[in-house]
Amino acid sequence: MDIGVISVRYARALLKGSCDAKIEDKVYLEMQLLAKSYIEVPRLRFTIDNPMISKANKESLLVAAVGGAPCELTKAFFRLVLKEDRESVIQFMANSYITLYRKQKNIIRGKLTTAAAVSPVTERRLQQMVEDKTNGTVEFETEVNPDIIGGFVLEYDTFRMDASVKTKLKSILSQLKM
Repeated sequence: MDIGVISVRYARALLKGSCDAKIEDKVYLEMQLLAKSYIEVPRLRFTIDNPMISKANKESLLVAAVGGAPCELTKAFFRLVLKEDRESVIQFMANSYITLYRKQKNIIRGKLTTAAAVSPVTERRLQQMVEDKTNGTVEFETEVNPDIIGGFVLEYDTFRMDASVKTKLKSILSQLKM
C-alpha cells in the first residue's frame, strides 16, 4: 500500500477522533511537535524504525518527542500505530494530520523575511493584511535575513511579494546589461 494513502487514512481517523473529543487543537500542537522532532533529531526515525527496539520503548520515545505529556488520544494513536507495525510512516501521519487540520480550520502559513527585525506591531499588521486577503487564519513566521539588504519578502499560500532591495538591485543590473 502507498505511504501517502496510509498516512492520510490514519491522520483522518485521528482528526475525526480529536474533533469528536474536542481536543483537535491539542493534538495539532502535538503532531507539530512530533514532525519537528523528526526534523531536528534525524536519529529518531532510525530508532523508531529499528525492529530490535521494543514497542514500549518506541512508545516512550514518541511520547517524549511530543513533549512528554500527550493527551490520551495521542497515546492511544501511538499504541495503534505500533500495534499495526506502521511506525515507519508515523512522521507522514503527523504531517498529514497537520495538513488536514489546517484545511479544516482554514489556516494558511505565511512567512515574512526582512533584513532587520520588525516590530510586533508591523508584523501583526502584515499578518492582518494576509488574513483579510485570504479570509482565513494565518500562522505567521518571521525571519531576519541580512542578505536581502533592505525591504521585505512576504510569502503565503502560493503568493510571493518580493520588495527586497537585493531583488531590485538585480533587476536594475539585468536592465543595464541589455
